Amino acid sequence: MEINEEGKRVLLNLAQHYDAWLEATRLIARGRLAWKASGGKDYLYRIVDRQGNGTSLGPRSTATEALHGDYERARHGQAQTGTQLATDHAIYRALRLPQPPSFIGAALRELDVRGLLGSAYLVVGTSALSAYAIETGTILPTELSATADLDVTWIATGGAPEPNALFAALKAADGTYAVNTERPFQLRNARGEEVELLLPASLAGRWSSAEKLHPVPLPEQDWLLKGRPITHVVCDLGGGAARLVVPDPRWYALHKLWLADKPGRSRLKVDKDRGQGATMLDLVADRMPHYPLDDAFRGELPTELRPYFDSWATRRRVKG
Repeated sequence: MEINEEGKRVLLNLAQHYDAWLEATRLIARGRLAWKASGGKDYLYRIVDRQGNGTSLGPRSTATEALHGDYERARHGQAQTGTQLATDHAIYRALRLPQPPSFIGAALRELDVRGLLGSAYLVVGTSALSAYAIETGTILPTELSATADLDVTWIATGGAPEPNALFAALKAADGTYAVNTERPFQLRNARGEEVELLLPASLAGRWSSAEKLHPVPLPEQDWLLKGRPITHVVCDLGGGAARLVVPDPRWYALHKLWLADKPGRSRLKVDKDRGQGATMLDLVADRMPHYPLDDAFRGELPTELRPYFDSWATRRRVKG
C-alpha cells in the first residue's frame, strides 16, 4: 500500500508538532523553576526533587525573569503541542500508518529528550522499518514489520555519554526494566518487553566496563554506521509520538540478507531477515534515488556483502 496525500500531510504535521514538543520538554526536563522569598528578596530556584529542594539561579533580575519566562512558555508549549499530537495520532491511526508498540515509543521518547537518539544510539532491527516505510511512502506488510523488541546500536558520534545513560533513560521510561542476567546486553521489563544493545566491534574499546549493560562486539554492526541515517517521527500504538533514527537503508538491507546466512542465526528469523533485506533493496532502487545503488556504492562494500548485492542486481536485471 502507498501512503496517500492525507497520510503525507499528517506525517509532516506530526514531525513539526513533535519537534516543538521535544524542544519544550527538554527545557522542562532540566528541572522546575520557581521563585522563593528569602531575606526580603525573590530568588529563582531550579527544583530538583519532590521535596522542593533545588539550586538557586540568583535573585530576581532581568536575566532570571527571562529564564522563568522561557520555562513558563515551555510549559504552555508542551501542553499545546501535546493536544496537537493527540489530534495527529487520531488521523495517523485511522490511516493505518506504521505504529510500533507503545514500549518502543516510550523508550525512544526518553532517549530523544536526553539527547541520546541519533548521537549515541541508532535504532536497528525490525523497528527501523517504520522509518523506511515513511521514507518510501509505503505501508509494509505486517509479516515484515511486526516486532516485539527494540534493538539499538551504539554509534558514539556525540562522544562518550554519561555512565549508564541508556540504562537510566529506559528506567525513566519504565521503572520495571532490569538487566537480563542471562543476556547482559538486554533489558527486560515486567511485561517481558525487551530492549537489546548491540555494539560495533570498532567501538568495543570505548565501551566502559562500568556500564550495567555488557554488549558483545559484533563486526557486522560496523556496517550500520556507514552511509547516511534516516530520521522520521511515528506514532506508537499507545498514541505517543516518537522519533526513529535508523541506518542508511542500503546497508541495513544488505546486513539483513547477510544476517539470514549467519551461522547460529535462529531459523525462526531467517525468512523474515531475507524478506526484509530483499524488500528494502527493491524499495531503495524504486523509491530512494537519493540512496543510489550504483557501482560507486558497490565499491564501498566489504567482501562479505558484495555477493548479496550482486545477486540482487542480477535478479533485478532478469526481472526487468
